Amino acid sequence: MVQFNLLPDIKIQYLKANRQKHTVVLISIIVIGAALAALILLLVVVYGLQKKTIADLNSDIKTSSAELQNTPDLTKILTVQNQLKALPLLHDSKPVATRLFGYLGQATPPNVNNSRTLTDFAQRTMNISGTADSLNTINLFIDRLKATTYHTASADKIEKKAFSEVTLSSFGRDSKSANYTITFKFDPDIFSETDEVVFTISPTTTTQGAQQ
Repeated sequence: MVQFNLLPDIKIQYLKANRQKHTVVLISIIVIGAALAALILLLVVVYGLQKKTIADLNSDIKTSSAELQNTPDLTKILTVQNQLKALPLLHDSKPVATRLFGYLGQATPPNVNNSRTLTDFAQRTMNISGTADSLNTINLFIDRLKATTYHTASADKIEKKAFSEVTLSSFGRDSKSANYTITFKFDPDIFSETDEVVFTISPTTTTQGAQQ
């Protein structure tokens, strides 16, 4: 059987263009519908769910605030908590006063008896009173305090002066002994909690006062 195409070429092109037009329109409708659906979904989230979430959060905040306000002695509780937080810092900054006895034991020469020691950690001053067998021994004590150095465990090659402005503020003597009061300033690092301290004390004296 022989078939003949009775449609002219222009008619065929017209039908093909219509089919393409319908396809484009259909795709456009689908895309627009999807965009509208996404827009509606976003509007629901923004104006619906978010508003509800914010309202729930505000309600929780009001409830928690009311509970706090109704807590007995709330101010005292917060004050105690703040003080507890400050304790570690205070502990690290407090002076290790127990080192004082070891330091004085190393620096005090024989025949010297320290009967009273007053330490002011705020002013970094110390006042020592006692008796000795002679004024020469007291001078030896003063010179040993002046010559005392120290280093920390973390910097063992760096020697620093432990005491400064060492002064014999008062003294007296009789036929058997001499009494004294020595005042001086100390480096606060020798009582630091953060590092170990090693004293270096010269057993001899070289100052003019000791020689005299």
